[in-house]
Amino acid sequence: MEASRTPRRLKGHTATATSCISSRQRPSVVFTAAEDGCLCLFDLRCKDVQQIMKLGNDAISSLCFKEGNENMIYISSGIDISCFDVQMATFEKPMECYKYNKEEINQISCNLKSSFLAAADDSGDVKICSSVQFVPWKPWEVITGGLDSKMIMWGFSKGRPFLVVDFGNLEESTKNTGQFYNPAFIHAIAVPEMDMLDKLGKACAVARGDGIVSLINIEAELAAVKSKGLSKNDKCPQGRSSNAAAVSDVKRNEMKRLHLDYTLGGHSAAASCVTFSTFGERGKFIISGGNDKSVKVWDWSRYLDEAQISADSTSVISIDLPKKVNWLCTTPTDSDNLVVCDTSKV
Repeated sequence: MEASRTPRRLKGHTATATSCISSRQRPSVVFTAAEDGCLCLFDLRCKDVQQIMKLGNDAISSLCFKEGNENMIYISSGIDISCFDVQMATFEKPMECYKYNKEEINQISCNLKSSFLAAADDSGDVKICSSVQFVPWKPWEVITGGLDSKMIMWGFSKGRPFLVVDFGNLEESTKNTGQFYNPAFIHAIAVPEMDMLDKLGKACAVARGDGIVSLINIEAELAAVKSKGLSKNDKCPQGRSSNAAAVSDVKRNEMKRLHLDYTLGGHSAAASCVTFSTFGERGKFIISGGNDKSVKVWDWSRYLDEAQISADSTSVISIDLPKKVNWLCTTPTDSDNLVVCDTSKV
């Protein structure tokens, strides 16, 4: 199914747009950032850009709202994180500054209580960390993804991982037939908001370098890890009882992993970003953008209802664009509800 409407172009930047976020409190308001060091405010009910804020000369790589106060926006540029009040008359000095990272920051994320700010950067013992998200239902945990093809769930109070999903070692049946050479680097991770959990469950979506978008059932993965660990205690009655309970948890969460690939109408090049829809029935769609100059809108729950996933059962809208996609976000409105940052200036 192809999207036929011509996209509206939001003009304001003088260089490649890199990131965008949409307001929950003001459904038609969107902020975008770019390599020109500017933050642009758009009201989608209006024709032109509402405000252009020059925050510096360096490229802005990521931005996010301060939870509970959408007038405060965190931006990352190089190794720095700054916070600006968009209601201020001038932006010469940020309200807050952080300089803890030693390498270029790829993504920032603020937790629900605005008490922690996470930044994924190019440093690491093995590979670049490209994406980070707080887990809304577990206040002391974050999920990261990197160019080692691993998704890791961390307890950041202790600084150690307790769940690792290695997409580089998955079975051949999950490899994208549309891509033969690109590894499964993780370019972006999305987690559902709290009011989506009844529909989605405790899951996360992963945009991969081999073009596949994976949906991971976090609770089922954790139950499987627990089951594997408890299997070592089979000799004692209590261990057998606990192990049986963990196996039961896995069975109740049959869908552990769903892989949306080229054979289902997916990307033919790296998937660069992914999000859950906020319009209509919140979380009904997984939306991904890629280096194949396309956006895919997946009605992902349809796959779970099918006895067997095949190209014939595909439920995906494909939107072709003139440029590669850097980032995207959705708005909770009936129209103009998908905003895409590609490698052009709009």
